[in-house]
Amino acid sequence: MRVFLIAGEASGDRLGAALMEGLATLVPGVAFEGIGGPEMTARGLESHFPMEEISVMGVVEILARYRALKRRIAETAEAVVAARPDVLITIDLPEFSLRVAERVKARADIRTVHYVAPTVWAWRPKRAERMAAHVDQVLALLPFEPPYMEAAGMRCDFVGHPVVTAPQAGADAAAAFRVRHGVGEGPLVLALPGSRRSEVARLTPVFRAALAQLAEARPGLCVVVPAAHDVAGAVAAAVADWPGAPVLIDPRKAGAAAEKRAAFAAADVALAASGTVSLELAAAGTPMVIAYDGGWISHQIIGRMLRVDTVTLVNLVSGTRTVPEFLGRDCRPGPIAAALGEVLDAPGPQQRAMAATMARLGAGGDPPGLRAARAVLDGLGRA
Repeated sequence: MRVFLIAGEASGDRLGAALMEGLATLVPGVAFEGIGGPEMTARGLESHFPMEEISVMGVVEILARYRALKRRIAETAEAVVAARPDVLITIDLPEFSLRVAERVKARADIRTVHYVAPTVWAWRPKRAERMAAHVDQVLALLPFEPPYMEAAGMRCDFVGHPVVTAPQAGADAAAAFRVRHGVGEGPLVLALPGSRRSEVARLTPVFRAALAQLAEARPGLCVVVPAAHDVAGAVAAAVADWPGAPVLIDPRKAGAAAEKRAAFAAADVALAASGTVSLELAAAGTPMVIAYDGGWISHQIIGRMLRVDTVTLVNLVSGTRTVPEFLGRDCRPGPIAAALGEVLDAPGPQQRAMAATMARLGAGGDPPGLRAARAVLDGLGRA
């Protein structure tokens, strides 16, 4: 069996590697070809070119590299057609992946599978209909996504979310973290202001003011800031003058991953930017408040297109609205500080919602990579 895979980001590389492991377990001798990063190459993929060449996000960056991307799309589609694999699996990165799939389908009858369903349940629902012309099957990370894809004419399998297999710190590591950083009886609060520079610049002043208000009402409060790798320097500069000398977890330093896991386990509550970090917090059992402000333009455009009443995945997957969120104009220090206090006083409803979220995402079952492999094989009639 021959499989051609395309991934263009670190998250896609991890998904692809887990899928490759699953396929190798179920189909001895399976051969892989395509584009991927270090995790996929470690499992036998020889990438046609460096994954970073297609790892672009945002309109401005795509336009700046348009010619190079267009050339790589054509080259990749040509390589797929020449390889004649049993299946082409594109992993996220729709701006690149789906254009390759479209070109391949125009020239060859090769089964196409797209891993990670687009968020048509949230906005731009017509994307599913456009995909259906050149995608045969979708592998979904969220349990409520298959009906949206199936309505557009594609097979869709929920295969579980990779967050359920992420390592977690235990009670001993959490206790050791609190001792190591001198956290007494006061609450420990995580501040997670995003992974992009624009998010950090916009959110850190709001987070600072909200946490300052919370600290006045909660003596002994300790703030821990686990920075994302790409913005570690910007976060360090932004929190340097925060009151209470917050603990910065710098991902560029040795042992930072374990320190972050311990912080998540030790924390009483988190204040986080909107995004998949809500699932990371839920996996660690850390209650949260979500706050985000994308600016006036984003608010005008996305606000009018949004089809759901919450953007927090814990709320969506659990079917509850237990995680408070403050978006756009509502992203203000006073209400955020009040919500943090309320969650500290009554974490029970969120803890139940987080447990339900993890169960519905596949915790305790087969790993998502193996489930994804089974779905791909079943789509090929090789279950």
